Amino acid sequence: MKQVYSDVIQFRGSHYDYGVYQGKLLKQSPILHNRKIQWESQKFRHFIVDINTVKQMLHHFAPGIWEELKGLADALSMKMEDAIQDFGGYYLEYGRSGCSIYTGSHYLVRNYDNDPSSYEGRYAIYQPTDHGFATIGPTMQITGRTDGMNEKGLAMGYNFINRKKSQDGFLCNMIGRIVLENCATIGDAISLLKEIPHRHSFSYCVIDRNRQSIIIEASPRSIALQKSNICTNHFEQLTDENRYRMDDSFQRYQAIQTLQADAIKPYHAFRMLNDTDKGVFSKKYGAWAGTLHTAMYFPEVRKAWFALGGDRKPLIFNLENWVQGADIHAKQLKGQLETTHAFVNMDYL
Repeated sequence: MKQVYSDVIQFRGSHYDYGVYQGKLLKQSPILHNRKIQWESQKFRHFIVDINTVKQMLHHFAPGIWEELKGLADALSMKMEDAIQDFGGYYLEYGRSGCSIYTGSHYLVRNYDNDPSSYEGRYAIYQPTDHGFATIGPTMQITGRTDGMNEKGLAMGYNFINRKKSQDGFLCNMIGRIVLENCATIGDAISLLKEIPHRHSFSYCVIDRNRQSIIIEASPRSIALQKSNICTNHFEQLTDENRYRMDDSFQRYQAIQTLQADAIKPYHAFRMLNDTDKGVFSKKYGAWAGTLHTAMYFPEVRKAWFALGGDRKPLIFNLENWVQGADIHAKQLKGQLETTHAFVNMDYL
């Protein structure tokens, strides 16, 4: 078993100041050092950075995040081209992963499955004072989010489908961040996801405080809506975009279908995904498909549950109280995984 942890990062202020703050934290962390080693052999070899294209896109969809990138670049003494490559959510390739999502009438619960060495170990709570809504959730590529919820009660999680036939566009993690900072309802999220360019194929599951939920199947070529409360790693509508091998995705989907009758209360649903003996939680860490965290979101009351690893009780965060000025006292979230690999925030490679 490997002991792991995520750092809790909370900040209120402008996007530029948030970028500077994160840059200062990253100077004291192994994350950038480890990422450089991991990407050394393949880093951006497929891409030519066009700053103006990224700037135009971000100014249209999320102007605050452009300012955040400038803050990161300044704090880390980086060229803007490098900051965009490292943190812009537009250029990096995405490794295949698992992931499972289940929605009840007033909550969304998800397992984020990937390789531990891909995980940043950063749980961010941020309230911008310039553009966008306050958000809570785990980070990916520093500026992006793997899942999360905002102060308006919109919660979101995404599941990988396919990286083949990719096109120019934003990665899932940046799309998730943009959705959370800019959308108050699932109608807002649908409109944004229809407009924004997608690099890869993903399902985006969203639920709002009006107890409305939807799965948006998104590829670089098409968008479709799926009304379901279960989502794993295959499309139900855009089936031409699916991978050839989907056995594991179907297995987890069917496990949730069978178990959902016993998910009478939210905690039962959390246990359905987080317990290691239910058939949904995955230990396939060497195949980029092991469950790293289980996250649960309650849009009506703006509370978030979170656990690293399996068979654990969740730590509860109250975003509503935090937005009103009550700081969260937790500095780290701790857990353990059946792997020998650490998160990139823990040890220098």
